[in-house]
Amino acid sequence: MTWKGYSPYDLDGGSGTEEQALFARLLEEKYNYSFNRGDLVKGKVIAKESVGALVDIGAKTAAVLPYKEMLNRAATPDDEVTIGREYEFFILKEENEDGQLTLSRRRVAQAHNWLQLEEMMNKETIIECKVSALVKGGLLVDVLGLRGFVPSSHVRNRQPLEEMVGQTLPFKILTLDQQRNNIILSHRKVVSEQLAEQRRDLFSQIVEGAVIEGEVVRLTDFGAFVDLGGVDGLLPLSQMSWRWVEHPSDILKIGDKVKVEVIGVDAERQRVSLSIKSQQNDPWHEVASQFRQGDEANGTVTRIKHFGAFVEIFPGVEALLPMKDITEYEAENNTKIKPSDTIHTYIIKFHPEERRISLSLFPPREREPRGDYRGGERGERDYRDRGPVHYGPQPPTTPPVAAHHDGLE
Repeated sequence: MTWKGYSPYDLDGGSGTEEQALFARLLEEKYNYSFNRGDLVKGKVIAKESVGALVDIGAKTAAVLPYKEMLNRAATPDDEVTIGREYEFFILKEENEDGQLTLSRRRVAQAHNWLQLEEMMNKETIIECKVSALVKGGLLVDVLGLRGFVPSSHVRNRQPLEEMVGQTLPFKILTLDQQRNNIILSHRKVVSEQLAEQRRDLFSQIVEGAVIEGEVVRLTDFGAFVDLGGVDGLLPLSQMSWRWVEHPSDILKIGDKVKVEVIGVDAERQRVSLSIKSQQNDPWHEVASQFRQGDEANGTVTRIKHFGAFVEIFPGVEALLPMKDITEYEAENNTKIKPSDTIHTYIIKFHPEERRISLSLFPPREREPRGDYRGGERGERDYRDRGPVHYGPQPPTTPPVAAHHDGLE
């Protein structure tokens, strides 16, 4: 059915070309503005017909309100609208060829919700939404009775996406397009801002020397990152244990709860350096009462470098066995020394106060000592830059002292 608008000529029976032209010009002067789809307008119901009501909203012709666009589709027209009464309407369609607009009552609430969403977007308000479905590329959420989309790149949660369906989460609106019925939201933005605020608060409480329980969240070749409750601190490889650790995964795994001591804080760069071994007794203090220079010592080879082997002769204490001794011993005994071998050695030089012990595979009377080792923080600096090598008096071929890089990364 095509709806036709009313004019005074329809009501009064007037006619005449000149009068019609004059009336048309007056209409153009009075109604020189346009109604757009999506606008909210007020109007008075002036008539009811079989499929809808006619509404005067101040346009050139009466607009039509189809009954399917009533608030309650199951209700009768008489229950929904009353002739002569004013209501608020949503412009569903712009003017047709007869200049008539199509209205809706049931979409008025949605229109108000769009206005509310626009205000929330401008103010960057956090809105709680329930995740309704998992779709390709992200999640669908219910937002004020409308459907919003959250791209997977804007979801920050350790759970799989499918497990988030049914949960109510905080979001911020990124973009709105009412014409396309498009709402894009972000969960990551909310979480990132909350974490940033938590980090600022937490950094004001973190002090050097404090012992904090944290959770291991990431392992790397150079250490482990520990979540301190919103701030990730770095636990360097050299600070995990007094004993030799090849890789963090040798003693830690993601999810482990560990007590760490704060040994460095850079508030400006928001970085924290941590230690586990600082809470343990220094084995170099204990080894002084266990050995003397000239003693025999059984130890385990932890690793072999071009200048010698590191041998653990006491838990957490490594001594240096020079490569020349190893070469001579292997040649004389037709054997090969490997990491994890237990070997019998002699302490040639013993200076625990300087964290320096030198070993030999031969009794002191048979061989002169060929070097010493100060093994405190980690020993040699290898390609992963774990820390310095400290050497005492050495032959000219001794590797140079490397710069120390432990601490904040």
